[in-house]
Amino acid sequence: MIGRWLGRDRERRYCLPEGVRAYAVGDVHGRADLLAPMLDWIRADSDSRGGYPEVHVVFLGDLIDRGPASASVVSMLASGRAAFGQRHFIRGNHEQTLLDILDGAWERLDDWLAVGGVETLESYGVDPALHLRDPEAFRRAMRDAIPSLHVGFLRRMVPMVRLGDYVFVHAGIRPRVPLEEQSERDLRWIRRDFLDSRVDHGVMVVHGHTVSDKVDVRRNRVGVDTGAYASNRLSVLGLEADRRWVLTSRTG
Repeated sequence: MIGRWLGRDRERRYCLPEGVRAYAVGDVHGRADLLAPMLDWIRADSDSRGGYPEVHVVFLGDLIDRGPASASVVSMLASGRAAFGQRHFIRGNHEQTLLDILDGAWERLDDWLAVGGVETLESYGVDPALHLRDPEAFRRAMRDAIPSLHVGFLRRMVPMVRLGDYVFVHAGIRPRVPLEEQSERDLRWIRRDFLDSRVDHGVMVVHGHTVSDKVDVRRNRVGVDTGAYASNRLSVLGLEADRRWVLTSRTG
């Protein structure tokens, strides 16, 4: 684990409520090998900072696809392994696409396979090529292979979490649209309109979805997706009061 201190916001104080500490976990994308030690390090980091009555761990979505072990990632989190604090799971665009396909949107299958669905299916023991040979057999195999515990876990994921002056979402928010009026599609898919905006959202938005070399701290947002599936770096943003720091689990 590598820790990096980000200090305080010099222009505006965004704060968590008194007695609350939070950790925001960037896009895991099937990297169980990075997630497993990170779960232990989050607990150890919090313990090292002293006891707090409330500790929240927010997973920013895209737990699945691209990396080799999506099934293990979902199993680890759905089973409560290394559970610590109050855990919140935000649904990313990759989880949403998988659920849409399981609900009958098979026309989206090829697009999903091209962006990491192949690796997810293989992690569940399903041959992705079966859909070319026998579509009906493939659909049965896919539905049979993904445990109902996992599907239920994905369905219970939420679109947004707010703690004090911080809002946690997967992709971002639509600028100048009130939080309560944000569309779930924007929360899971928005990119340029949000990333390029310098609008004061009234809150600090913590998000994943868009890869950066390191945790990307801007005046109105913090991006926590450091491309774990390709970079071998899974990043976590730590927060308490008006302070921020970063934990990084890496291999290689």
